[in-house]
Amino acid sequence: MKKIDKLLLTSSLGPFAVAFFIAVFVLVIQIMWLYIDEIAGKGVSVLIMLELVGYMSVSVFPMALPIAVLIASVMVMGGLAERYELSSMKSAGVPLIRVMRAMILLAASISVFSYVCSDFLIPIANLKFKSRLFDIRKQKPALSIEEGVFNEDFRQFVIRIGDKDPDGETIGEVMIEDQSNLGQVKFSQILADSGQMYTTGDKRFFVMNLFHGTQYQEPGNQGPGATKKRFPFIRTNFKSWSKVWDMREFEMVRTDEDRFSTQRTMLSMTQLRQNVDSLQAKINEAGQLAVNDMLLNVKRQPIPPPARTSTPPTINSAPNPPPKGLSKNLNNKLSNIGITGQAASNRNNPQRGSTSGPNLPVQELSKPLNQYTSLLETFRPRDRSSLMREAKTREGLSKNIVETRKNQVTARRLDWVKTGYELYNKYSFALVCFIFLFIGAPMGAIIGKGGFGYPILVSIIFFVTFVFLAILCRKLAESYLMTPFWAAMTPCAILAVFGLYVTRKAMNDSRLFSTEGLERFLFRLRLAKKQKIALDAP
Repeated sequence: MKKIDKLLLTSSLGPFAVAFFIAVFVLVIQIMWLYIDEIAGKGVSVLIMLELVGYMSVSVFPMALPIAVLIASVMVMGGLAERYELSSMKSAGVPLIRVMRAMILLAASISVFSYVCSDFLIPIANLKFKSRLFDIRKQKPALSIEEGVFNEDFRQFVIRIGDKDPDGETIGEVMIEDQSNLGQVKFSQILADSGQMYTTGDKRFFVMNLFHGTQYQEPGNQGPGATKKRFPFIRTNFKSWSKVWDMREFEMVRTDEDRFSTQRTMLSMTQLRQNVDSLQAKINEAGQLAVNDMLLNVKRQPIPPPARTSTPPTINSAPNPPPKGLSKNLNNKLSNIGITGQAASNRNNPQRGSTSGPNLPVQELSKPLNQYTSLLETFRPRDRSSLMREAKTREGLSKNIVETRKNQVTARRLDWVKTGYELYNKYSFALVCFIFLFIGAPMGAIIGKGGFGYPILVSIIFFVTFVFLAILCRKLAESYLMTPFWAAMTPCAILAVFGLYVTRKAMNDSRLFSTEGLERFLFRLRLAKKQKIALDAP
């Protein structure tokens, strides 16, 4: 390994590690704030909290790695430029790309690691985190009986205490309402002057001993067949009364993780590709089913031709010409339902054969088709009202079928877009780790400032730009304006173009945004204006 490569590698590892852990910490805290209301007050142990934090830390690796690469590259190259080490290397004939060779290899390794995390580690971490969070949501709050507050943590019991001594066990003015036998007892309540509550040594049972109290009960009907007989109100005085509750209902129950394994964020890239292909097949199938349902609703079984008559009907000649375009539209409508000019002629002249058209009560046509003003006139007058009612019914049925199939296709298409975006987004986050190197290193060389001040500012600007572009493209994909592939890759393409631009500027030791061209253009305009004034002068 060359000394310059060793220098760049050792200089990059420290800032990268620091920036990476800072980014992970910030992202984990941001996620924790979303679920803090669901976790607080549940009596979750420290080990469970550390487990959740570990799963969240792994899940934010794809977002933390790019910003760490960006900060480290800006810091390292900015420090070299600030100490004039980069200028010395260039003076010795070492180009900027050669200086960055060790950082390029490091960035490529980080991109591969991000890809591996997205494909293997993150689906498992998301699955574990989702299942543990679901267990915490289902868990009851930690047992906490406060003064003057009705506590309903125990199933079918409501407890209220008037006061509690500092020892946390001696209580007074206790009220317990028992709702466990509501079918047999309408009302059951216990009032006591004082008592003692505690948890057993093995934390399995909660015991409440009450002293000098009264139990009130109002019996109810003993069953659906019981008579409407009134029972006396019962009042029982006691000197001591004890109740034991099982604490196992406050323990967290592990949920089967398979119930969450089909969600998009819990799938590997291979599984996402399979889902994309299956969803595309379901979309095509739903569209074909919509067409089949419409055709099934329109098609009718053929019936035998009408009875033949011995005398063909007369056809008027010299008809009045119909409005322009009406004859063509009527012929098209008749053709759509299986009646053509040849078929009408066959009905008028039985010797030409019979037709196997649809089951429609079409009358024998007494005049040419171009003499009819509407399709309804080709049917018998007594059948027109029933045909109109049936047509409206079929229209409503067809519309409902089309709407149902359309909603199915829309839902599956949106699922296809989200699944495809989730797949290609994994490639995008891995690729942007490599792209950010060609933004951060040239920016550090151009700015010439090390430390955490300017590098963090520059890194935040470009990372926020990447996140903004990613969100914008995802919304465009969900609106069907972009494909999932281009929605995921467009932010990388835009940043890659800018990376090439700043890398070229840094290699040529030129300013990032030069105004020489604009100044030259304005000078030419002023010179041309002066020449024109000189020519116009007498």
